[in-house]
Amino acid sequence: MNGKFLEGRVAVITGGSRGIGRATALALAGAGARIALVGRDQAKLAESLELVRKAGADAATFVCDVKDEAQVKQCAADVAKRFGAVHILVNNAGTAIRKNVIDFTFDEWRNLTDTNITGLWLCCKYFVPHMKGRGYGRIINLTSIMAHISSTGRGVYSATKHAVAGLTKALALELIDDKITCVAISPGFIATDLTAPLRANAEKNAELMAQTPMHRWGTPEEIASLALYICSDAASFMTGNDVLMDGGWCAQ
Repeated sequence: MNGKFLEGRVAVITGGSRGIGRATALALAGAGARIALVGRDQAKLAESLELVRKAGADAATFVCDVKDEAQVKQCAADVAKRFGAVHILVNNAGTAIRKNVIDFTFDEWRNLTDTNITGLWLCCKYFVPHMKGRGYGRIINLTSIMAHISSTGRGVYSATKHAVAGLTKALALELIDDKITCVAISPGFIATDLTAPLRANAEKNAELMAQTPMHRWGTPEEIASLALYICSDAASFMTGNDVLMDGGWCAQ
């Protein structure tokens, strides 16, 4: 995959202000895509925007909470107005709460499910119509190894990621005739701002690395490289599946 093979394509990336979202924006920008960075934190989005523009891409930021239908609907309209098209949607926005299932409060349940499931659905509902009729489209949904397994304190998060995997399969089938593929990526433990507390805790870090066959954290750039491949013509026969990138965790 050499050169600007995404020249002229427009990529919308939710959760684009940091971590995997920012790395994916930079990877797609490097291949020539125009980038719409979506997130709640304007200051962090501005940091991503500066980096993406330094990579030579046409880019803009859009402040939006994916849990809010009115905001997502307006964001989709604003992106289409700014760029005139949408070809790639990376549903990366998400959150996590570590707590046993029956200990969740109702508000915590709603926050987690609304962000991880409803937010993704809303983005598909309002962005996909702008993707149709272009002869090419890619939806990439960020799931987790918790879409394949679960553990104590991760039950509700795991449930949301299983739901995303199911939605990915359904969308893939529904959008076949529109030449829009839909693929999920399930990362293992990735070194981001959100996992910094785990990495800083020597005991927890050692425990996680002992359970990871590669004995290291993954990087956002590694996830971004897979997203870049999925956006290429080489992956045009790939849809409805969930690709693990977890250092061997789920192979055990």
